[in-house]
Amino acid sequence: MIGRRDFITVLGGTAAWPVAVRAQQTRIQAVGFLSSLSASALEGPVSAFRDGLQSVGYEEGKNVSIEFRWAEGHYDRLPALAADLVRNRVAVIVSVGGDPPAFAAQAATTTTPIVFMVGRDPVQLGLVRSLSHPGGNATGINLFITEIESKRIELLGELSPSASRFAVLVNPKNADAEVQLRAVRSAADILRKQISTINVSNEIDLERAFVTATQDRIDGFALLADPFFVNVRNQIISFARQRSIPAVYFLREFAESGGLASYGTSLADAYRQVGIYAGKILGGANPTDLPVVQPTKFELVLNLKTAKALGLDVPPMLLAIADKVIE
Repeated sequence: MIGRRDFITVLGGTAAWPVAVRAQQTRIQAVGFLSSLSASALEGPVSAFRDGLQSVGYEEGKNVSIEFRWAEGHYDRLPALAADLVRNRVAVIVSVGGDPPAFAAQAATTTTPIVFMVGRDPVQLGLVRSLSHPGGNATGINLFITEIESKRIELLGELSPSASRFAVLVNPKNADAEVQLRAVRSAADILRKQISTINVSNEIDLERAFVTATQDRIDGFALLADPFFVNVRNQIISFARQRSIPAVYFLREFAESGGLASYGTSLADAYRQVGIYAGKILGGANPTDLPVVQPTKFELVLNLKTAKALGLDVPPMLLAIADKVIE
């Protein structure tokens, strides 16, 4: 519908043709947003995504719409959600929340441009031909989440130097689970720490995990990167607090919500970059000409309030290099 300011009204009350021809010509393009997570888990990142779109000239409601599809932790829903976006003829599909949404989008279309966000090398995953020249209809961001799993075990060791028994919580349904576990086991061997694996793929498993951790007298745990854990972030932090177990997480949002520490890529920066790439494609850019983005900076966030509650002394060196310290 044309707004009234687009019209000139003559004295007799008859509307003439609009003078704001530009308003008539504005074409609203649709971006499909495919996520393995829930809407409530991504309020901040989605805002950063919108900022990225706007920075290259696309504002929701004016010249772009966003079609959200949320799998809410159920990976088996992703193929149908991706196919639905293709049927709705979106101009570009953004896939976030791990590797499964990217695979679902790629399986659904070979023509609609895709901007993915994945946790490890997309060349190895088969999503692109090379980082500099992706080829095909997809490009995006590699968060390096899987590659730095070992760093979180090292961080846990520095925060709990007297601890001997660590655990990792891993979602066995994650395609990268074995790669993640190899990395943390190698780090644990170097630190001479015992490490056990606790599988968690749903909320019932999560409750059992902390009973197991308590019974086995676990001194601390690291959370291996998985979208499911983002969906249940508050429950994990609450369980760890109730049982006084130190934990290191893969996103700063965990530490900001009360977790002990986090180390990983900035999610806000990543989502903003995805928004920029989606906007560039809306403007006519070809995905094959947009190189895969790889982060060069990783964030360390420490929560001193939680450390104090756990009776831990955070090493001065960690405080000095932390990107954010919550007091």
